[in-house]
Amino acid sequence: MRKDCWMRGDGPLVPFGGVFRAELAEAGHPLGSQKHYLLLMSRLNRWLDAEGLETQNLSVVTAQRFLDATRANGLRRVPTMVSLVPLFDCLRHQGVMPPEQPVELTARERFLAEYRHHLVHDRGLAPTTVRRYLNFARRFLADRASRTGSGTGAEGLTSREVNAYMLDVSARLVVESAKREAADLRALLRYLYLAGRLEADLGTAMPPVAVWRGTSLPRTMRPAEVDALIASCDRSSRSGRRDRVVLVLMARLGLRAGEVAAVQLEDVDWRAGEITVRGKAQRKDRLPLPSEVGETLVEYLAGGRPSCATRHLVLTLYAPFRPIHPSSITNIVYRACDRSRLARVGGHRLRHALATEMLRQGGDLLEIAQVLRQSDLSTTAGYAKVDRAALRMVSRPWPGVRS
Repeated sequence: MRKDCWMRGDGPLVPFGGVFRAELAEAGHPLGSQKHYLLLMSRLNRWLDAEGLETQNLSVVTAQRFLDATRANGLRRVPTMVSLVPLFDCLRHQGVMPPEQPVELTARERFLAEYRHHLVHDRGLAPTTVRRYLNFARRFLADRASRTGSGTGAEGLTSREVNAYMLDVSARLVVESAKREAADLRALLRYLYLAGRLEADLGTAMPPVAVWRGTSLPRTMRPAEVDALIASCDRSSRSGRRDRVVLVLMARLGLRAGEVAAVQLEDVDWRAGEITVRGKAQRKDRLPLPSEVGETLVEYLAGGRPSCATRHLVLTLYAPFRPIHPSSITNIVYRACDRSRLARVGGHRLRHALATEMLRQGGDLLEIAQVLRQSDLSTTAGYAKVDRAALRMVSRPWPGVRS
């Protein structure tokens, strides 16, 4: 007997079984995943029928009662609320389940929503940066509100508190982490001033984290190591073709993880042989499309990228298919390092490797800055230090030491 034969039985969800199965198939769920969701739907259908409930009675509270009853019946693998989201979305699309009730926001949550709007629309920051700034603001304001009893956590904030916080951060964190914490706090303070919640811009008065710039060499990789990462991808599998696209875009064009995730199908101009890169602060740049990159894209589009409605180039491997997250791109680089038996590095190391190889091939810093899309040439100047042979030719002997 088929597991979905309940669709011809009784219960409030029976009329919607076929519609739900069609939506799962359209979203790209394989047959095994479809059966899993339909089996869960049948269990919920039997429970609703036994309780005398209809679809309009479904809510988060009702669903939690169903999950609790399932657990009490001794089922070994109890589903979670997340497993019910596709079904609830389907029922809302059909207009038979009431929409989610809006949650009353607290004063702090309303402020964070306004702060997010400022970061996205006024400053045009990348989604990962917006998420980082919001996570810091949520943590900082909640901690201060618990200590002072203020509503949002921003009321009455003083420069003395800011300095004390940064002194504590500098004492317990390494330099790079302290610098990031300072940048997060400075962004929050400047918005508090712009929003009229502070009388002075405390962000401009924040002391910088003491660190000497330019004291270390940029960490890079040899060309053979980069080639080994790319070659480690299994081009006969869908995941291997996807991973190879990610690595080639980072290694040959110098794209950041967030930029790889942001590439859309229309960004590739096949006739002009160019690709549009969606960078920081909503900046768009056009780069030439090398033959290796173009061939890798064609291989992925022809036999690796699933067919779905989203226009993003690089997608997840499993349904429902959606744009890949930058953190998943970092994991792709890690797995390639493991396959190549190299020490794990982040995706930014491939960007450094491209810059140093361009310098070794005779490229100047301005060309490198254009490829890497760096507006501050002083950032690019750090790569000049990796050419040690050229540096020895212009270095002067240390006073008092005979050559």
